[in-house]
Amino acid sequence: MASSKFDIVVYGATGFTGQLVAEYLAAHYKGDANLKWAMAGRSRDKLASVRDAIGAPADTPLIVADASDPASLKAMVGQARSVISTVGPYQLYGSDLLAACVEAGVDYFDLCGEPLWMRQMIETHEAAAKASGARIVFSCGYDSVPFELGVFYAQEEAKKMFGAPANRVKGRVRAMKGTLSGGTAASMKATFVATARDLSLVALLRNPFALTPGFEGPKQPPGNKPIFDEELNSWTAPFVMATINTRNVHRSNVLMGFPYGRDFVYDEMVLTGPGEKGEETAKRAAAAINAEKMGPSSGPKPGEGPSKEERENGFYDLLFVAFAPDGRQARAAVKGDRDPGYGSTSKMISECAICLLRDTPEVPAGIWTPGAAMGHKLIKRLVDHAGLTFTVEK
Repeated sequence: MASSKFDIVVYGATGFTGQLVAEYLAAHYKGDANLKWAMAGRSRDKLASVRDAIGAPADTPLIVADASDPASLKAMVGQARSVISTVGPYQLYGSDLLAACVEAGVDYFDLCGEPLWMRQMIETHEAAAKASGARIVFSCGYDSVPFELGVFYAQEEAKKMFGAPANRVKGRVRAMKGTLSGGTAASMKATFVATARDLSLVALLRNPFALTPGFEGPKQPPGNKPIFDEELNSWTAPFVMATINTRNVHRSNVLMGFPYGRDFVYDEMVLTGPGEKGEETAKRAAAAINAEKMGPSSGPKPGEGPSKEERENGFYDLLFVAFAPDGRQARAAVKGDRDPGYGSTSKMISECAICLLRDTPEVPAGIWTPGAAMGHKLIKRLVDHAGLTFTVEK
């Protein structure tokens, strides 16, 4: 049974993203006497230093816990109703913590973009989580909250316009300023290493239904090369995060009981514009993604990240288009007011935890996606607190 000592423990609070999560909770819920939270990490001294640097109260509890010490993880989990983990790559550092949360019936939130590890955790722990009362929620950051909820929001509009959800939705990145996180890059590289070591994993990694064990839907667009989108009159480029977001969207569809249909088709691309300029931009973007897969990242390393000014000047603008059989379109936009990989992500995972804790206590135990678990209530909380907007476009 989950402890009531702390509502939320932020594990990895001395890392770059974990520090932002702790800073958000300290600032946004400063006067909330009903929210009891703690910071956890490997070093008490570093935790104290971060606590002071972010302006958290001097009596903010500090918990020493280390991924290499399962006993310390169990002790941490034993004090919590829920744990936010920012310590990735999760395939390297996350398995013991997730197992401890499942065993103790404690809710768990992460920023995972590693479909192979997630599939392994689903197969290993889903039945045990349902038995213990644990609610495990993967991918609570830029991968994949705005995309998963963007599809959900577009489908709600499709039901109003068409009288039924659409079996075809396109997710398109219209604009984005800011870097993906160093943790995301490290997770991608860890996944590539794992598949190089075990080639049998390649087919699962490429499978759009990797996170829906027992269900295989229709063939999906590959999204791996530049292509001109006739329906949207724009060239499109591959989107580096599509390989995790699309999997989470399909898992949501299954978890919610197939509201989008068993024949649902979804893909994600980056809009680069019409004409020769759009084509050239799409080709350059595709080449950059291929280079990133082959060589070292030029972006932030785990534990590093952009300055406060860079985070606050970042943003993203996502378009979701649901298509009726007769060609009509239901269009929805999701926008964020901070850089996606850090500023917005730290707010989103915090609000996911608060939402499950306060707004959706009825959600049953199991392994969830944020949207399937919290839907409209999470959208409202993200709009009210986390700088996201959800709008219908004509």
